[in-house]
Amino acid sequence: MRNSSSLAIPFAGRSTADDVLSGVDLAGKTILITGCNSGIGFETMRALQAHGAHVIALARSEQSARDAIARAGGSGTPVACDLGDLASVDAAIGKIHGLGRQLDAVIANAGVMGASQAEQLYGVEKQFWVNHVAHFRLVNGLLDLVPDRTGRIVVVSSLASKLSAPKEGIAFGDLDGRKNYRATRFYAQSKLANALFARELSQRLAERGIAVNSLHPGSILGTGFMRNFAAPIRLLLRLARPLGKTLPQGAATQTLLAASPLVAGVTGLYWSDCKPAKGSPHLEHAELRERLWTVTEDVLTRAQRAIMT
Repeated sequence: MRNSSSLAIPFAGRSTADDVLSGVDLAGKTILITGCNSGIGFETMRALQAHGAHVIALARSEQSARDAIARAGGSGTPVACDLGDLASVDAAIGKIHGLGRQLDAVIANAGVMGASQAEQLYGVEKQFWVNHVAHFRLVNGLLDLVPDRTGRIVVVSSLASKLSAPKEGIAFGDLDGRKNYRATRFYAQSKLANALFARELSQRLAERGIAVNSLHPGSILGTGFMRNFAAPIRLLLRLARPLGKTLPQGAATQTLLAASPLVAGVTGLYWSDCKPAKGSPHLEHAELRERLWTVTEDVLTRAQRAIMT
């Protein structure tokens, strides 16, 4: 796998998804993305399709995914995958296996941001489940379709993982949010979990040569996420609004990581503005990464038991 110090990437924060794919022919490539029907997920799908990729497009309903593919105007297969419903995630894994396609890249893009009151799914807080646990299940359930040496997995994290996550990284004693819930804190925790998962997965897949990276897409204008942040952070975001990104710019980094030949073989990094960036210090803690992996597996086991009873 390549060292990040050898990279020469001519793109930055104002680059768009089409910019990073300029001159790239993705014909014959199949790329899966969650959250295809809106925001940077839709823009990523549109750019990938415009450059020849066949996109397996996941949304909460098959109709939403089908409509998004039609709006994007390219080649795609719609798949229903409600990340808040484990049975739906498992059904999506089964359907994707039945397509008979290898997955050249998987982009874990979809996400939710919590309300002022904690909500639970399968015994854990909703953001932690949807943003992390469900994607953990989906990605691991599809790994046998990702080719060795050339396959890529991209996990969308956030700058919030550095700024607002619990001091200890993951509050394992309060995963349901009943003790000390704040929407911003638990969103940041789920985004840190995304980055921790990506780093740990990159090491577990090292022998297969599959590249796994996480990223901060940037502060995207007009997404509506800002309303759920605490007042001090909302103020900072308002002040930074002139520096905010458009949707095509926000989609650039994940598109680069999923499909650009410039980053082939680069793995285990946290990215921002189309460049390797400094992520949370917690990413370097092997024990935390391993514990999160084990706890996530336990959460899924309990959820599967609950479904069966």
